[in-house]
Amino acid sequence: MTGRELPLTLPQLRSLRRTLLRWYDEHRRELPWRRDNDPYRVWVSEIMLQQTRVAAVLDHYARFLRRFPTVQSLAAGREASVLAVWSGLGYYHRARRMHRAAKVIARERQGKFPSTADEWSQLPGVGRYTAAAIASITSGEAVAAVDGNVERVLQRIAGAKWGRKAAWRQAETLLDRKRPGDFNQAMMELGATVCTPRTPRCLLCPLNSFCRWRGADEPLAAAARKTEELAYALTCCNDSVLLVRRPADASLMAGMWELPALSAEETNAEAPLLCLRHSITDTDYRVAVFAVTADQLQNAATDARWFTGSQCGRLPLTGLARKILRRINGRAGLY
Repeated sequence: MTGRELPLTLPQLRSLRRTLLRWYDEHRRELPWRRDNDPYRVWVSEIMLQQTRVAAVLDHYARFLRRFPTVQSLAAGREASVLAVWSGLGYYHRARRMHRAAKVIARERQGKFPSTADEWSQLPGVGRYTAAAIASITSGEAVAAVDGNVERVLQRIAGAKWGRKAAWRQAETLLDRKRPGDFNQAMMELGATVCTPRTPRCLLCPLNSFCRWRGADEPLAAAARKTEELAYALTCCNDSVLLVRRPADASLMAGMWELPALSAEETNAEAPLLCLRHSITDTDYRVAVFAVTADQLQNAATDARWFTGSQCGRLPLTGLARKILRRINGRAGLY
C-alpha cells in the first residue's frame, strides 16, 4: 500500500461517517464548551487544549470564564491579570497571544468573531488546526481539523504512516460535510479516549471493522522522562512572602513571579520545610522548599518584592510557585 489513499470505497466512507457520528452522539464526554457553539467559549477551550489534557483544562476553563466572561472583558484586562488566572496551565505564550487576539476582535472587528477558518487563522495564536476546529464547530464550515489524535486514527485506519500534509488531505476526504463540527470532534474524541497511543481499546472501537491496524503492532512505549531537582526559599515576614520576578526576556514564563531559587550550597543540608513533585512536558522535578530568612538570601534577585497571601492570588505566578504556596498556606502562621 502506498499510504496515499484511505483503503475505503465510497459506500464504506459513508458507513464510517454514520458509524462514528452515531458513536459520538452516544458516548461523547459532556464538556462545558460543548453545551453550545458560542465562539468565545469554543475559542478559549481550543487554546487551552493545545498540548494539554482535558482533565487539566476543566478547572482553569471555569475559573477563566468567571474572570473574563466575554471577549470584551478579556480585551480590557491587564496582561498580568490574564496570566494570573492562567497560572498553572503552562505554555503561557498561549495566554498572551489570546489576550492580543481578544483586542483584535473587540477593537478592530467591533466584537465580531471570525466565521471561517481562514479568518480565524489571522488572529494571534490561532494555527491551522485551531482555526479549522473553531470554524467547523461554531460556523459549520466544512473543513477538516487534524491534531495528533486525528492523525493517529487516520494512520491506523489506513495501516500506513503519513506525514502531516497527507493526513490533512485524507481528513478532508473522510469529513462528513453535513456535520463537520461534530465529525471533527468525534475524530478527536476517538483518538483521545479509545484509539490512544499506548493502550488502544481496539475491541471497543466503533471503527474496528474499517481499520487495517487493529492493534497489529506493539503499543508505543512511553517516552523516557528526565528527572531534575530544584530548591526554593520560602522567606516570610509578618503576613508576607518574598517573591522574585523572572526576567522579561526569559525564554520560559517571562515576567512571572516565583519563589527565590536556591543553589545546592545554599540549602546547607538543612531539612526542607516541604517536598513535592512537579511535572512539565517530559521532565519530572523533585522540589524542596526551605525556610530561609531575608538575611540568609545571598543571591536574591533585584526584582524581588513582598506580597501578602491575598496579593499572591492576583499575581501571575508560575504554576510551581502557586502549587507551593497553596501547600504552604495550609500550614497556619507561615505567611
